[in-house]
Amino acid sequence: MKVTRNILLEPMMVPGGGACEMALANILNEQAKSVTGVEQWPYKAIAKSLEVIPRTLIQNCGANTIRTLTTLRAKHATNQNSSWGIDGEKGVLADMRDICVWDPLSVKLQVYKTAIETSILLLRIDDIVSGSKKSSGDGGAGGGPQPGGPGPMED
Repeated sequence: MKVTRNILLEPMMVPGGGACEMALANILNEQAKSVTGVEQWPYKAIAKSLEVIPRTLIQNCGANTIRTLTTLRAKHATNQNSSWGIDGEKGVLADMRDICVWDPLSVKLQVYKTAIETSILLLRIDDIVSGSKKSSGDGGAGGGPQPGGPGPMED
C-alpha cells in the first residue's frame, strides 16, 4: 500500500532475483577464508541461509537447481557480476539491471536484521534450556527416576 511512499523516503535499491543474497553470500564465504576453525561457522551458516532465496526462485521456475545455482555462484565469484540473479518468469540467469528487477534496500536491511535477531533469540533460548538441564542436577525437567538408578525398595 505504501510502496511509493517508502521508495520516495528511501530511494536506495538493490538488484532483485536473489542477486543481492548471492553477492552477500559470496562476500561472507570469502570472509570465512580469512579466519580459521569454528570462527568460520557463522560466516558459512549465514552465507548458506542467504542462498535459500535464489534456490527457492530456481525451484519455483522449474529449472535445474544445482546447475543454475552453481552457475550463479560462478558469476558472483568474479565480483563483476554481482547484479546477476534469477529471472522469475523464464527460470534463467539474467542481469537484474537489464530486466529492471529491483528490491528496496530498506526492506532487505529490515529482513536481515529480523533474521539475525531471531537467530540470536533462538540461541539464547537454547542456552537457557541447556543451562537449566545442567544445573537442575536431577537430569532434566521430568523429575522422575533416572535410568539405571536405584529402583523401589523391596521388602
